[in-house]
Amino acid sequence: MDSYAESDCHELLLRLAGRLPDRQLWRFRDWLAAGAVTALARTLPLTLLRERVGLTAEESRLLTNALRPAGADPERLNALPWVDEIAEVDYTFTSESPEWVSMGDSAGVVLGAIVRDRTDIGEVRGTWRLPRTGGGQATRVVLVTATTQCAKLSGELQRVLRALGEHEPSVEVIPRGILLPRYHQAALAASVPLAMGAAEGGHLVPS
Repeated sequence: MDSYAESDCHELLLRLAGRLPDRQLWRFRDWLAAGAVTALARTLPLTLLRERVGLTAEESRLLTNALRPAGADPERLNALPWVDEIAEVDYTFTSESPEWVSMGDSAGVVLGAIVRDRTDIGEVRGTWRLPRTGGGQATRVVLVTATTQCAKLSGELQRVLRALGEHEPSVEVIPRGILLPRYHQAALAASVPLAMGAAEGGHLVPS
């Protein structure tokens, strides 16, 4: 997969946060990080159809550019429903850790050690996601700004969180200059800083 197609696929998966189940989204990101594009081309369009996820015109363009060259079925791509805009986010976010997270929660410490002095990473922030309708367990969302290799960085940080016990990690690696979807705007507004890399001007929230 060339760098442009990888970038398009990463941006599409970023836009699908909160619209696809975590168990599927983290796995797709892991496949992209590992270069398993053929598996993505075969599986992602089917998953979008099964989950009845509508795509905007821009998202459809990203999907086609990223996966059509890798063998995605054109009929399945054309069968995906279109929407004019994405509806309101189905989640709320909070910076307060849930009660079940121990005082010794180590994610921030470990992430800080990983990103320190790395010039491809800017700021790392964290928030907790809750279903808007109430009920359900809070999910940690990690937001990262990056300058290069966003797909590979997503895979790397997902593996770190899985090693720390999060089986369906939610890691949102945001390329610099991207127009944030509503999901990420809401998450960022309720986030707190966890760590800082060495990328110049890499703050998610202007200082």
